[in-house]
Amino acid sequence: MNIYEISQKIAQRPPFQMIERVLELNAGESATGIKNVSVNEPYFMGHFPGTPIMPGVLIVEACAQLCSLVIEKDEKALEDNLYVLLKIDGFKFVKPVIPGDQLVITVNKTKGGGVLVGFDAVVKVGDAVFAKGSLTFTTIPKASVEQR
Repeated sequence: MNIYEISQKIAQRPPFQMIERVLELNAGESATGIKNVSVNEPYFMGHFPGTPIMPGVLIVEACAQLCSLVIEKDEKALEDNLYVLLKIDGFKFVKPVIPGDQLVITVNKTKGGGVLVGFDAVVKVGDAVFAKGSLTFTTIPKASVEQR
């Protein structure tokens, strides 16, 4: 999947769209995707000046966006509901991600069906693991966000 195909499938847009290529997608099961880290990304101006490091929360977001491509969505049910990140579990940031790194993200569904969908995620640069952890998603009514 290239950037154009990904943009048709996920809600996020630049500069918040993190997944730029999908190498492998097994709907409902797993995916492997790419995030190219560029010094031009706006968060590097403040995190940290002189020593740019990608914020861990954005690494998690990249994993979550890849998970959203794996989740089999019932389009009729999504007219009134959204899939949202419910829980981040045991995420470890083993090495700092810096501009020039290419993140190879792999997500595998660990639980699913019904209201909760869970994934294990591993983020590598080359052959080295840079981050890993688990994510859980759930559905919420769109009205609960729109009518606050």
